[in-house]
Amino acid sequence: MPTSEFEPSGADPSGFEPPARQPRTGSRRRRRFGPDRQATPEDPSLDGTVDPESAARTILLNKLTGQPRTRAELAGTLAERGVPDDVAGRVLERFGDVGLIDDAAFASAWVESRHHARGLARRALAHELRHRGVDDELVRDALEELDPSQEAETARVLVRRKLSSVRKLDRQAAMRRLLGMLARKGYPAGLAMAVVREELDASEEELPVIDDPDSAPED
Repeated sequence: MPTSEFEPSGADPSGFEPPARQPRTGSRRRRRFGPDRQATPEDPSLDGTVDPESAARTILLNKLTGQPRTRAELAGTLAERGVPDDVAGRVLERFGDVGLIDDAAFASAWVESRHHARGLARRALAHELRHRGVDDELVRDALEELDPSQEAETARVLVRRKLSSVRKLDRQAAMRRLLGMLARKGYPAGLAMAVVREELDASEEELPVIDDPDSAPED
């Protein structure tokens, strides 16, 4: 995934764990996203001796082993392997009919997983999903599952986790550092500013004043 304005994927060195989300009715199997955890069989070669549809099915099954994928990601894989467009379309449609490809479920699970594991806000989550080819309407539907109050509380937890690392900065430098952290995670400026000010005000230990703010280390 190309570098974006938001922080990259990977393990969070802060060990961030946001507050528990409100329970929802019904059950859903939690999907995990990340590098494939097991080796997959080698894809068949389309050299004229293999049925293209059979090869396409094998390629998709191999790609879906370990973690879910979006239809756009899988379509791109088939194109890279040289599968004809008409064959790819039929096989992708069939996989969608039986539930092996489900962009709505993917988007919903992605929002829950990435918000919980990384503390990402709606803007960053939308960017990631669109980058993976998820339709805008499905992106909006998935983001509606993230309650605004939950997003605000997660921002607050992130700031509290970071406070100890800005104790030696003057208030303005600390504010810049905290606002930058929230911006990278996709939080809107208004919410970020309100949370940072409240948490700095409520901090148990006053941030010491530094005579030369320009001497404070930057991220």
